[in-house]
Formats: sequence, structure tokens, C-alpha cells
Amino acid sequence: MVPLPPIELADEAATADLARRMAGWLKPGDVVALRGDLGAGKTSFARALIRALSDEGREVPSPTFTLVQSYETSAGPIHHFDLYRIQAPDELTEIGWDEALGGGIVLVEWPERAGNFLPETRLDVTLGFGLGPEARIATLRPGPGWMAAHGGIPALQTGRPGE
Repeated sequence: MVPLPPIELADEAATADLARRMAGWLKPGDVVALRGDLGAGKTSFARALIRALSDEGREVPSPTFTLVQSYETSAGPIHHFDLYRIQAPDELTEIGWDEALGGGIVLVEWPERAGNFLPETRLDVTLGFGLGPEARIATLRPGPGWMAAHGGIPALQTGRPGE
């Protein structure tokens, strides 16, 4: 996986805008692996993406304790996983991982805990801390075959989020 140039995000609103723009080209079968330290904005990014494909005012709770939340959206089902609390990758079979991969968009926080269950054809989105207290830096790493199936990624590289 070769990363694309980093995207500077001034604040949480810019992070949400990037997620909304990305939502427009996701489709069932896509996996987006959200990486970053605690507090980097993974859940905020996922919430904005889910709301962009459903109702902007929709309640989108963190799946930290439930491990997965599923939503019906205009792009089909979205399954939002938070793997922070799992102890071993084989636990994924108990929480509907295989079914989610087969029938919807999968957003996964703490994807490194999925081990070999994480498909190679995915988009890794790493959120890191920027210079200011709210600033973030997003790095996109498309897996094998992702770019050919998703022509929208280059558009994310131009301008600032929201332009």
C-alpha cells in the first residue's frame, strides 16, 4: 500500500467534510480501516460518513461497547466496528464480521486487531494529530485494486476539504 499525499485538516469540521466527500464514492463491499491514536478523530470521521449517507441529524453512537453498529443508508448497509475491546481476531466471527463484509460498507476502528481477517482490498485512513489542538492530518492508503474501483480518491487530494 502506497500512501497518497497527506491531507491537512484544520479542525473537526474539516475532518467531517472529508468523510462526507468520501461517502459519495463508497459502495457495498468496501472496507475503510480507520487508524490513529485515541482521540485522533476516528469515531468523528465515521459518524460524519454515516450521516452523509443517511440523515445528518441521525444518532450515531460509538460502537466501543457494542463492538458493531449497523445502519441502513442510501448506499446500502453500513457496519461500523470498533475492535478496541476484542482480545483475538477470531472473535470477529461472533460479531457478524463475515456477514458485514459480504453485504455492506464496513468501517473499522482499530483494524490492526482484525489480523488476517482484514481484507487486503481496503482503504486505510490514518488520522494523526496536527499542529493545532483541533488540527488533524489524514493519510489515505489504498490497498490492491482500490484505486481502479474508486476514481474519486484523486479529487480528495486537491484543494482544502470543503472546496
